Amino acid sequence: MILARSLAAAWVLASGCIATAVHADDAWVARLDARVDAIDTSTPGALGVVVKRLGDGTTLDHDGSRRWYLASTVKIPVALAVLRAAQDGTLDLDESIELREADFVDGSGDLVWQKPGARYTIRELLAKSIENSDSVATDMLIRRVGADALNAKLAHRVPGAFGPITTILQVRYDAYAELHPRAKELSNLDIVKLRNAEAGEPRLRAFMAALGVDRSELRAPSIEAAFERYYAGDRNTATLDGFAALLGKLAKGELLDRPHAAILLGHMRRITTGSKRLAAGLPPGTVFAQKTGTQLARACNVGIIGEDAHLREAVIVAACLEKFDALPEAETALQSLGRAIGDSGVLR
Repeated sequence: MILARSLAAAWVLASGCIATAVHADDAWVARLDARVDAIDTSTPGALGVVVKRLGDGTTLDHDGSRRWYLASTVKIPVALAVLRAAQDGTLDLDESIELREADFVDGSGDLVWQKPGARYTIRELLAKSIENSDSVATDMLIRRVGADALNAKLAHRVPGAFGPITTILQVRYDAYAELHPRAKELSNLDIVKLRNAEAGEPRLRAFMAALGVDRSELRAPSIEAAFERYYAGDRNTATLDGFAALLGKLAKGELLDRPHAAILLGHMRRITTGSKRLAAGLPPGTVFAQKTGTQLARACNVGIIGEDAHLREAVIVAACLEKFDALPEAETALQSLGRAIGDSGVLR
């Protein structure tokens, strides 16, 4: 456990006087520290948490300096890149993009069930990507802004914090390639069909059948093992303190102007996922702009707690879990974290 406590200092300078530091109230850090440690101990796998109060900079950092796989929380940096481009005038939010068959990928959302040729505005795709965590919408947005441009902007905003962000479809190709290098020969529709097979051994058999390979040719003994091999890389990862820094810049108006920030925060407050995670544990009435992420043995929940009028004093939360046995365990841990945050006094 690492406790990072910022000191709010007021220096009174006069002829011959001594400068005096006034320490910020960080008692909440110690209270939350004990609760987070208990949650981590009682939950299978590992938990990472960063909670930062922007007003005075006090921070709880529980394993937040290492890299964590982000799952669908990468959709926030994607949205930031899109909205920044709109702010800079290089794209129009009312521009429409054609849905192509090549855009289809398994995951959340309803676009995968729509007919190719349909058109959606960037504004509509943003709403689907953040509120419904639609993976097809996200990949369409990345196609529009460009993965290289997205990653360059992200590296500029929070240097060294994020690994390369890829499309959701690329995640699937990279992870399945840990099973067999010929996974790249599968079409995106083949990848979608694999999701129709029951998780575990049935999906593994479906993968082998799709490629026409034998079990002895596989690099990993299971899909779960293949994904763990993929997670060991740096793609679609970030340090939690780095993600918290990105959200802090958003809250303080350093990334987007007010109208464009309001679009993203509005979507984050209306998400349809995560009702059993942090939000379920936070005090009733808490204004929480958030995003969740879920993948095999990985779950995250990040966000900004605070009303628009007080975002410069908001509380930033970034939390991820890994290697748990079942998703309900991770959701229970995140609910407990929400309650612990409410009890700690950080939301004064």
